[in-house]
Amino acid sequence: MLRKDQATNDSRLESVKAFIADKSFPCVGAKSALNRDRMWLEDFGAMGTPESTRQLRKALMRYSQAFPDPGTAPVSFVAMFDKVGVDDEVAFESLLWEQLQALHNQDREEGIGWDGNVSNDPSNKNFSFSVGGRAFFVVGLHPGASRMARRTPVPCIVFNFHNQFESLKSSGKYTGMQDAIRTRDTALQGSVNPVLARFGESSEAIQYSGRAAGSSWKCPFSTRGTMHN
Repeated sequence: MLRKDQATNDSRLESVKAFIADKSFPCVGAKSALNRDRMWLEDFGAMGTPESTRQLRKALMRYSQAFPDPGTAPVSFVAMFDKVGVDDEVAFESLLWEQLQALHNQDREEGIGWDGNVSNDPSNKNFSFSVGGRAFFVVGLHPGASRMARRTPVPCIVFNFHNQFESLKSSGKYTGMQDAIRTRDTALQGSVNPVLARFGESSEAIQYSGRAAGSSWKCPFSTRGTMHN
């Protein structure tokens, strides 16, 4: 971990845990992962810096190695960051994609290809972010989010295994989980996040930041020259 002040680190970690554990928080999968001790939380300081990117990538690869086949019991990796530069939803979205681009660039430098089970084109409905050769569904959360379900005390990027979503779909559990989340989200805010789509029906890239982007939105991310594994 990058932060030297352990007391500050512990405080941030506990604040995020408390946010997820709150009875009004709608994501039942995250609650399950936290309750089952299957949620990894680490603090990485400033988002998008070379050092935070190196440390985050190493942590994600350790996480991936720990769960080669996560099954259907929810598991998540939560990366926490400083609030600096995250003033509103647009600023957070920009930083989020800068961080993901930096992770991808390190993969390319080390000759690691994109997960061959998903598309590397963010406009494709089969797109999913890949790092270390493993596909992830990404969820951005931060204090300035318009959606209360994403309004964490500190900026966070959550990485969920793509193949776990596939397992949940195959087992028949995914639809029920999504319906429960949507019902709880509506109870919390009065509506469902308009950018949300069911897994695999459209590109998930627009969902990552949580901002209600319009139809003209284009993903600020490039995988030019990237090879699949």
